[in-house]
Amino acid sequence: MKKKILLPTDFSKNSWDTILYASELYKNEECDFYLLNAFTYEVINLGINTPGNSKDRIYKIAKSKSEAQLEKVLEMINLRNLEYQHTYSIHAVNGNPLDAIKDFIETKDIELIIIGNKGETDALDIIYGRNAITIMEKIRNCPVLVIPNNLQYKDPKEIVFPTSYKTHFKRRELKFIFEISKLTNSPVRVLHVSKTDSLDKEQKEKRALLEECLDGLVYTFHWLDFDNVQTGLHLFVQSRGSEMIVFINKKHAFFDTLFSKPLVKELGQHAKVPVLVLHDLRN
Repeated sequence: MKKKILLPTDFSKNSWDTILYASELYKNEECDFYLLNAFTYEVINLGINTPGNSKDRIYKIAKSKSEAQLEKVLEMINLRNLEYQHTYSIHAVNGNPLDAIKDFIETKDIELIIIGNKGETDALDIIYGRNAITIMEKIRNCPVLVIPNNLQYKDPKEIVFPTSYKTHFKRRELKFIFEISKLTNSPVRVLHVSKTDSLDKEQKEKRALLEECLDGLVYTFHWLDFDNVQTGLHLFVQSRGSEMIVFINKKHAFFDTLFSKPLVKELGQHAKVPVLVLHDLRN
């Protein structure tokens, strides 16, 4: 069965790099890629002389512009002459990106969203643009893979999975860890960052459950003695040259804990690691 993957684009270089990354990540899989651009338009009321059909005309102009840019992206993909079993379709949708993506997930039964970490209008000194953060936080029924700016694809050396061992793991929630690990032959490194030198009873039970869920993969457990989870994670990834991070995004907790402002300020524009956001399906 073909994978159904959504590639939102704002026609920035980061969006194009993300499309290339997606095609290489799934080079050995049959995939339907959906190129989606959410466009907006504005009608200015000029008073009594404003033609009655102005809104419809401006909408058609905006939609045609979006479709023309999507066609150019499609041409660029075709010029690469890749012999992968991939099909691409283009979709210009009026509205904000979040609403357009939510609707597309439902109507097309999308399995994965792959986006760039920031668009054309986002500042150079930030990791994640406004749209990327909104999509990671608000899309809760589909995994989101976020690709850093200017990243060229290579199979991940390893996939880092940080955890507090306080989440009730389910195999179906970890499906895409399995998928990407198998696609890329990448081992999973389960990372626990804590100053406490032992796990409590509940954490031990959750770790045992995680071992059951990861059965069939190559994985190892790691423990870092740090007060600050963000710093510990960053140092682990940086020192080992890890090339992907996977999180389970518990509702209202993801950005409060792992992407707080100090970490964003510290890493700035030097973030180079793709992030796969999974979801706690009980939330």
